[in-house]
Formats: sequence, structure tokens, C-alpha cells
Amino acid sequence: MKTRKQMKRLGRMSLKKHYVIFVAACLIAAFLASEFTSSLNFSTVQNYETTYDQVQSDLNGDSTYSIKTGVDSIGWGDVIRIIVEDNMQAGKEMSQEIRQNAIEDSENGNPMFGRTRGVLSNIVNQVSSGSIIVTAAAAIGSITGSDNLGILILIIIGALGLFIFWFLIQNTFPVVIRRVFLEGMIYDRVTTQRFVFLLRVKKWLKASWIMFVKYVYYSLWCLTLVGIVVKHYSYFLVPYIVAENPDMTAREAITLSRKMMKGHKWQCFVFELSFLGWEVLGALTLGIFNILYTNPYQVASFTRYYAELRAEAIEKGIPGSELLYDTYLYEKAESYVIAAKYPDVIKVIEEPEDTVEKLTGWRGFLARNFGVLLLRREQERAYERHQADYVRVHSMIDDVQREAYPVRLYPIPEEERRKLVQSLNYMRHYSIWSLITVFLSMSVFGWLWEVGMHLVAYGEFVNRGALHGPWLPIYGTGAVLILTVLNRFRRNPALEFGATIVVCGFLEYMTSLVMEIATGGTKWWDYSGYFLNLNGRICAEGLLVFGIGGLAIVYVIAPVIDDLVNRFNERKVMVICTVLMVAFLADAVYSQIHPNTGKGVTDIEEARGPDPAHQVSGKQIQA
Repeated sequence: MKTRKQMKRLGRMSLKKHYVIFVAACLIAAFLASEFTSSLNFSTVQNYETTYDQVQSDLNGDSTYSIKTGVDSIGWGDVIRIIVEDNMQAGKEMSQEIRQNAIEDSENGNPMFGRTRGVLSNIVNQVSSGSIIVTAAAAIGSITGSDNLGILILIIIGALGLFIFWFLIQNTFPVVIRRVFLEGMIYDRVTTQRFVFLLRVKKWLKASWIMFVKYVYYSLWCLTLVGIVVKHYSYFLVPYIVAENPDMTAREAITLSRKMMKGHKWQCFVFELSFLGWEVLGALTLGIFNILYTNPYQVASFTRYYAELRAEAIEKGIPGSELLYDTYLYEKAESYVIAAKYPDVIKVIEEPEDTVEKLTGWRGFLARNFGVLLLRREQERAYERHQADYVRVHSMIDDVQREAYPVRLYPIPEEERRKLVQSLNYMRHYSIWSLITVFLSMSVFGWLWEVGMHLVAYGEFVNRGALHGPWLPIYGTGAVLILTVLNRFRRNPALEFGATIVVCGFLEYMTSLVMEIATGGTKWWDYSGYFLNLNGRICAEGLLVFGIGGLAIVYVIAPVIDDLVNRFNERKVMVICTVLMVAFLADAVYSQIHPNTGKGVTDIEEARGPDPAHQVSGKQIQA
């Protein structure tokens, strides 16, 4: 068995290779209060607790203390406390006053943090004031016929929700991060997808149950003084065992940990003690050093320790060790084994360059950088088919090259990676006619969306937008920009989401600015009063919908539209697109001289109404 010094050295090597994902795993665990929670003690929170008597006297007008002056100190926690004291009406009044004061402060403060209009503002107001709790308690009370019973049910529901969160997330996350660290021992690449390993093998609930049983056993042993220490080390390996094989029973996992730790408890204690100096350094830096180094270093070192105990258990033939069958966590598969499991991936990787002619010149430039194929000759079609095959196997290339854990070799079959997305071939290239179809389709969709929203809100039909036809070009323009300008981001949905928000936010802001300047100050939308808005031209919830809509366009909508376009005769598609684009351009030119204005379109101030919190803005949120 390796020495502590050797295992620590190997742990540091793993941490060096996977520093970012290892630190992220431990930091997430700390935020979830699953492990390492003491590392976050540096983020002290100022205590503004207000007593029940102060709040009651203020509501009764008997105190000079006011909720308005203490708006930062009183929140939903105080509202809950009053409700629990069987005073529903006082809680409701307090919640309403907190909400109103917050709205008034936002109107007098930075306009970016408006809280009078929009879905996000309403959510912020509901949560910060505690009115969401009051509403829920009142609703349950009206159903049961008793406020006390309603409050009791609300408490039970809250407690049940906390238990479910603990059972499924906090209780199970130690297994999740151990899997990440186990795969990082010998492999050069560990992606964020490995955080959902338990979901891929459909064993998340089973892992949660094993960890729950372990928690119950240890809690019972803690009733004895000896059990607190002894059973801590007896059950020490359970998260590692479950991370390797989550298909065991709770009894099997706990018993195996107990047998593997027999004779090693003192050794494990000393190993833990050897990190004391690092813990002290972490305390001196208010937990920051623990977050950035000590926590992942310790887990990486103990992952090596588990590997040593596992090898020893298998060598000695300890009963249950045969269940530790994930061999490829500890040694890389032979080439012939990989070849037998990944023939399709190898075929794409090893496909001779001359079988697929690469696009060169301006065609290659447009295809590589913007995902556009102006013509669809046989060469382009062959190139497209090759790209589709590459996308299908892209996520498994690292497996074949033995740089990442070979998921197809795991004894429990994993779910196919992103089946829907792969079948749609989101990395495809779009012809000019497909892009025009996408532009027109999304422009018409945007018009239907805004007309429909206005119809629901006000009960009247209004032709939305500056043009006279049934289209809003900002939607179509945003869709085309996402597909072309952000072509290189498609392989990474997270980057695609962020880039979509930036591009569409810039487009909406500049469109608003240019239209306002060109028309002498006429506004077609104004987000003033929305939470996190910028000069009333863009707002956070609109950008969030932009991001979500952008992902839908890139990975689902645009591929479906492109497939439909390719089914029809190309000449007919060209004729239809040309006619529609001529009509659109004619409308655009005419609207430059006679823009669509009037009630429900540019009457921003009137559209807000006397109660802005419940009105629809002059321009609905873009999708």
C-alpha cells in the first residue's frame, strides 16, 4: 500500500490536471451545504433581526420605529414568524408595507432596479416581502376553513420540501463529486456532464437511499460515545463505493465499507490529521484557501486512499469486493476493447481526408465561420453528411482516444448522450433560402406572440410593431444572427446561451435607440420599472427569454425548419421566399415614411395605466 506522502503527491497531480472542475465540485457542495460548509464562513451576514414586539407596535402605530426606515432589516423571515404566531392579518399587512416601501425606494433610486413592472419584478417583490408565504397560507386556510390548520399544513409542506431537497441533493452530492474525482485519477478530461452520471445510469434514487440508510445508521450509533468516532471511519468509504457501483443495496455498500476499513481506522484518522496544517491556513484566510485548494486536495488524496483500499480488498478476496467492478476507473482500456465498443466513432475519426472534399475559398469561409452554404451541390451535401456524423460522435471522441472515461464500457448502460439534439444535427449548415425561411417564420411568430399577448391583456386586437404587415423583424433578425454570428458557439450550450443574451440584448438596445432617433423620439417599447433594465431599452427578464428562445432556435426550431425546406423543390422554395421578401422589403420602405403608430403600439405612458405593476408594457418581452 502506498504511503500517505505518495497518495498526497498523486492527489496533487490529479488536482493539477483538473483544478477547475475539482474546485467547482467542492464549492458547489459547500453552497448546497452537503460538505465543506465551514469554508463559506467568510461570507458573514449582518444581523438585522427585529423582534416581534417591535413589529407589532409599529403596525399598531405605537412606535417611532418604522418598517420604511428598516426596510433592509425586515423581510419574509419576520413575516413567517408573525404568521406562525397565529396572526395572519398582521403578517399580511407587514408584507404589503414591505412591498410598497421597496417599490417606492426603487422609484427614487437607480432606475435599473425598477420593481413596478414585469414578471421578474413581481417575483422579487413577492419573495422579498414574504407575500408569497402569506398568499400560500391564506389559500390553504381558505380550503381547510382554518387559518391555524392552513399554517400547519404550510409548515409541513415546507418541512417536506426541505427533506426532499436534503434526501435527493445534499445527501447524495458526496457521491456525485466522488465520481468526478475517481474519473480524474487517470484520465486527462473530466467534463461537467459527469455530474449527472447517476442520472445517466438511472441510479440517482438508489444512491440517495444508500446514503440515507448510512446517515440513519450513523445517527443511531452517535447515541453512544464510541460510535461517534468508530462508525465515522467504518462508513467512511460508502460515498466512494456508491460512486463506483450505485447498483448495490444499502446493506451491501455499508457492510463492504465496514470490512474494507477494518484495521485501517487509525490509519485514516492519522491521514485526516495530516491535513490539519492546511485547515489552519484555511481558517487564517477566512476559508478562502480551503475553497481554492485544501478541500479539493483532500478529496483527491482520499480518492487515492480509496483506490489503495479497493485494490487490497480485491486482492484479499473480501466478501462483497466483487461488486467493485468498474475496472476502467483505475486502468485504461486496451485499444481492441475500445475498437469493439466504439466502431462508429473510430470510423468517423479515421475517415480518409480525400473521401470528403473540404470546402475552400469563400464557400469554406462561410461554412466554417457562419454555418452558411449558399449552394447545395453534391460536394456541399457530402460535407453536410460528414458534419452530421461528426456531431453524433463528437462527445465520445475523447473516450476513444482514452483521454476520458469510456462510458460505453461501464457495466450499467448509460443513456445515449443528447439523443434529440444529435438527431436534429444542430451543427448543420444553412442555405440562404433556409435562413430566409427562418427569418420570416420567426418574424411572423413574433408578431403573433405580441398581438396575442396584447389581446389577452387588453381584450383588443392591435397590429404590433413599426411595420404594417404581420411580422416583427427584430425576432427574425435575432434568429438569423444567432445561427450565423454565433455558429462557433453551438457545441457548448452554456456559451451559446450567454452569447445569445449578449447579441440579442445589443440588437434590441440598438434597434430601440435607432428607431427612437429616426422617428423624432417615438418609442415602441419601454422597460422602465422592470427589474434590472438599461435605460428602459432592455431588461433582465427579456434577455433571459432571449437566451432560452435562442437555445430553442439553434437546437430544435431551425433544424426542423431546415428539414422542411429541404423536402420541397428548391425552385419553388426560391420563388416563395423571393415573393415574401419583396413584400417584406416593400413594407419596410413604406413604414420608413409612414410607420405604424397609435393606440397599443406607441402610447407607452397610456399603456402603463394607473397601476404599473399589473400592466403590459408598450412592447412585450421578446422571445
